[in-house]
Formats: sequence, structure tokens, C-alpha cells
Amino acid sequence: MTPSKPITVLLAEDHAIVRQGLCALLNVDGDFQIVAEARTGREAVELVKTCHPDVILMDIAMPVLNGLEATRQILADNPAAKVVILSAHSDDVYVERMNEAGVAGFIEKQTSAEILTKAIREVAKGGRYFSPAIVKRHLHDPGNLLKRDGSPRTNGLHLTSRESEVLQLVAEGSANKQVASALGISIKTVEKHRQHLMDKLNIHDTAGLTLYAISAGVIESNVQLTII
Repeated sequence: MTPSKPITVLLAEDHAIVRQGLCALLNVDGDFQIVAEARTGREAVELVKTCHPDVILMDIAMPVLNGLEATRQILADNPAAKVVILSAHSDDVYVERMNEAGVAGFIEKQTSAEILTKAIREVAKGGRYFSPAIVKRHLHDPGNLLKRDGSPRTNGLHLTSRESEVLQLVAEGSANKQVASALGISIKTVEKHRQHLMDKLNIHDTAGLTLYAISAGVIESNVQLTII
């Protein structure tokens, strides 16, 4: 009997020790092959284009580009891509935003190895998988986990992909010149995006943008406020 082809996985996680642990766990199983590792959301977006993994295992809180925006960009380029979120953050707001972005699954980092491998197998087959704890919280509206409309909302407003990228970089403390360099755009364009963000969100300073990014789950709350 011909052995089955392993499920190829791209692992996007900024903490090296977590990546190493996940790689060891999946390699021991034997049914999976780690084809690439990404330390930022931006690396994940680029690696998906060259590695074409069966499943992308994605953290939410990553520097430069968070998992939500990375997922949006990956699925915009390839709607058939299969993204499973593996995150320490599983509050309903995170689950709903990632679900709206089009993920195929969402499981907590506190979950068991059995659930993790089950989720990857289910998603690789074309299904969707949310951890039991998340499903339990949505029993009042189970169909909600199947809804996808493609983009996150901000009080009824929609941020463009570029605006989301600028928001994260600004909230992480990057000056306009650094944002321009990271995104490959001019400083003048960065200034326009920042102004559009402030107008849309009715926020008038960088500290306000940072606080908004924290409350919206764009960055983690341990990021230091910086006035630019």
C-alpha cells in the first residue's frame, strides 16, 4: 500500500520556543511536514506564495503584520488557502474577527495535541474546525461560526488592508519613515493613510491610535505607548 502524502504546514509564530515545540509535536506525529516557518505576518504572506502549504497555522499577535491582516492578505491572493488560528487569545471578539476574515479553524494554544492535529487534518480535508470551548460559547448561534464577509468592522466602518498595516506599525511605535520603509511606500503616502485612519476612527493623536489598536486586538496590550 502506498503511504499517504503528509499534510504540509506553514507555521506562523513569532516566539521561537513555541515554534520549536509545535514543530517537534507535528514531526513526531508523522502525518505532517513543516514546509516553512514565519516569525511575522508579513513573512507568512510571502512564504505562502512560494511554499503553497496545505494548511497555514497562524498566531494572531505577531509583529510587523498581525495574524488577522496576514490572513486577509493570504485569502485575498488565494481564497482556497486554509488558515487555522492557534492563539492564546480566544475571546469572542478575536474569534469573530478571524472568522469574518475567512479562517478555516480556530483553536487555543492551551488545547491538547490531539485537538491540534485533529483540526489540521479536518481543515486539510476541506472542513472547518473550532475548538470545543469556542463551539460551546456559540451554542446559542452555531451558524455564526460559518459566516464570512471578508473584512473586519470598526464601529460600522471598514479599514482597508493598507490602513490596517499602517495602524499596526504606528501603534508599535514606528515613525512615518520606518512605516514607509516597511511597506515600500512614500512618507507622504503614510501621512495620508494616518490621516484617513484618524478621520475614520475620530482619533486625533498617535496615543489614541495605539489604544484603539490594543482594544481592537491589532496589537498586544504590553506594547508601550509612544508619541510620534
